[in-house]
Amino acid sequence: MVEEMSKEQQKEQESLNLFYSTQTVIQKALNKLGYTNEMYELLKDPLRVLTVRIPVRMDDGTVQVFTGYRSQHNDAVGPTKGGVRFHPEVDEEEVKALSIWMSLKCGITDLPYGGGKGGIICDPRKMSFRELERLSRGYVRAISQIVGPTKDIPAPDVYTNSQIMAWMMDEYSRLREFDSPGFITGKPLVLGGSKGRETATAAGVTICIEEAVKKKGMELKGSRVVIQGFGNAGSYLAKFLHDAGAKVIAVSDVYGGVYEPNGLDIDYLLDRRDSFGTFSQLFKDTITNQELLELDCDILVPAAISNQITSQNAANIKASIVVEAANGPTTLEATSILTDRGILLVPDIMASAGGVTVSYFEWVQNNQGYYWSEEEVEEKLAKVMIKSFNTIYETAKAHQVDMRLAAYMVGIKKVAEASSFRGWV
Repeated sequence: MVEEMSKEQQKEQESLNLFYSTQTVIQKALNKLGYTNEMYELLKDPLRVLTVRIPVRMDDGTVQVFTGYRSQHNDAVGPTKGGVRFHPEVDEEEVKALSIWMSLKCGITDLPYGGGKGGIICDPRKMSFRELERLSRGYVRAISQIVGPTKDIPAPDVYTNSQIMAWMMDEYSRLREFDSPGFITGKPLVLGGSKGRETATAAGVTICIEEAVKKKGMELKGSRVVIQGFGNAGSYLAKFLHDAGAKVIAVSDVYGGVYEPNGLDIDYLLDRRDSFGTFSQLFKDTITNQELLELDCDILVPAAISNQITSQNAANIKASIVVEAANGPTTLEATSILTDRGILLVPDIMASAGGVTVSYFEWVQNNQGYYWSEEEVEEKLAKVMIKSFNTIYETAKAHQVDMRLAAYMVGIKKVAEASSFRGWV
């Protein structure tokens, strides 16, 4: 029994590693689709990963050297696409796993892209505006040989925003000596950004929740919602759901959460949070992030960090629907436990695909030089997300698999087909 327990713990530990668990599900998905092991060997790792060192002159006159990465998973379908994150815990394995997820997201939403991802090991909360600008420009200079509007298109991610995208676009345009708005997405509107881009991830998650609620025969209005995380996705999501008539009963930041069974005043929280989405210091009675996940609710949205729902707490989740707005918040073991309990889990690569979808719209608008209204963007986004959700839901039913495996099957199929037609495998 002791040996069995240690095996289980070992299995859970392995699935906490995003890269390992991603490869595990890709292998299962390709097997289900009837592909050979050769295809898995091609798709289990990125085609290229660049590590760069970026010297930055700090405000105090010293030079600090930062490490950055750019991972390009597969460009059989088209140029690679994916965000750049600034975070102290960025590492190569995480960036590689996230680039594979971007391939899957693009496959799910049927976009003409492969997956890319970038990151710099830094803490932007401890850096000045000017230091961030020097770092952003230095990163573009370091990776300029492998990126571009027809090669690899970056975008915002954790702790990066439209201002950082603007600096990166300006640096790339200087290097190439022509204006290149299509090099990067998530830009300010005046520099060729798309309407609806800032709220796109949260809008996509909201559409997934609306579809999941229908499948469960529930009503969104009056539903009790718990959201872990109050950054870009979590805060906009709370606002959208609140405005749709749902009761957001608890939200949290990195330090803790607030719980109000009758529904929180979301506008007050949005008004009082800081630029990193923290607000809990305003309250005396807070709950832990772990307690928040186990609250009695109808819809639970992990919108913070990875590995939050594990085999240790999956049995205590009381929601009927779990929608992953964060990257990898639920381990593979926990996914099985939730599915066996009849909880509808909408996986991250589906739920958070709104961001890359509107990034694609931005790139299309940049290439055409013709820009759409917010209504057009919202309408097009809804069409893509609803179709993608239903495809995954039907795949899960037809193959009798959980929603995560179904999403991987739908997502990896396009990359595998393109690689096959190109004669790579």
